[in-house]
Amino acid sequence: MSLNDIVYDILSRMPVKSLIRFRCVSKSFDSTITDPKFIATHLNQAISLSNNNNVTHNGYLLYTPHLSSPDTEEEEELHTDVYNTDHTPTEVHTVVYNTDHSLTEVSSFEIPNVIAGANIVAFCNGLFCLANNSEKYLADQSLYLWNPSIRMFKMVPSQFPDHLPVSRVTFGFAYQNNDFKILRLVCFASGGAEAQVYTLSTNSWKKYEISLEFLNGSSINYICSSPCLFFNGALHSMAYKNNQEFILSFDVDDGRVRGIMLPQNYVSGCSEFLAVFKGSLALIVFTDEVIGENDVCDIWVMKEYGVSESWTKKCVPMEINANLIGCSVNGELLIEQTSHSGVHIISFDSESLNEENLGIPQTRDVIYTADFVESLVLLNGADVKNQAED
Repeated sequence: MSLNDIVYDILSRMPVKSLIRFRCVSKSFDSTITDPKFIATHLNQAISLSNNNNVTHNGYLLYTPHLSSPDTEEEEELHTDVYNTDHTPTEVHTVVYNTDHSLTEVSSFEIPNVIAGANIVAFCNGLFCLANNSEKYLADQSLYLWNPSIRMFKMVPSQFPDHLPVSRVTFGFAYQNNDFKILRLVCFASGGAEAQVYTLSTNSWKKYEISLEFLNGSSINYICSSPCLFFNGALHSMAYKNNQEFILSFDVDDGRVRGIMLPQNYVSGCSEFLAVFKGSLALIVFTDEVIGENDVCDIWVMKEYGVSESWTKKCVPMEINANLIGCSVNGELLIEQTSHSGVHIISFDSESLNEENLGIPQTRDVIYTADFVESLVLLNGADVKNQAED
């Protein structure tokens, strides 16, 4: 291995903050660090390291403070550091969820002013995908990609104009084969749906027709608005054809669309959430049933991906007035629960039935990720802006 190869290898393992400083060392260093091949190598090294370390914790929670107006001058003063004057959050916090249920903050990043009002769709390998929800469910939502580690962001080019009135829109975000992709699933008011995919490397959109054999010529008439779940190389969303409910799967590599059937004895509930439960695709259902004085949560797990006969079910008693954030690495349900005392982020162990308040302050956005890495993605990219210029 040559000296240049050794230096390259060392640089590919360095933290992002150090690499940004090293750009000033020489033109050669700057050229290397900003090269797309090096950026991809550095990201893959970070992903590999993160995968090796995730046995020491239960994943990460990323959140922004709740959007609320201070009631007093004292509260206004306390909010100065985390809110803009219009009370949109100015920071996103990342905490590691430790195996002893404690939280350790690992980063806090300032949100660019132009995207402070947008909601987090997903976080993936160093990049946030955000959508401006001021026109929620309508066709003209603005999308952004933001890399807080290098303080760079970009507004995603406008998607295809919708040729029919839109009734529902949902988004997905994924990283596959060294590229980032945004999925926009559109459900039209008159029936039918289509998939639109933005690819970061080409900075362009592509359309895909949604046609499923088991629909027998019928069309999708409803898509769940929750962000899609990325699992097994595909983005997944709950969808409906008339009274038939199923999971819509979109392969981010080849654009192949398929339907995953629910169990024959499946009964829908008050709310349903797709998740990854102990390495398998799962459907968490907050039901209308009651056991004693407790509500019931059904945990459906697909033991063999894509095989509808492999669904298994577990019923657990728990308070239902909640939204699922995700499932931790060890299978705990992370829930945003509303009670008489306010909104709390709790962990729920479906085996022991233990419930624990994680002590996170009330949030506007909160998401879970099994892995958290920093990257150089967007460095010197097309149409990218520096936060310092925002």
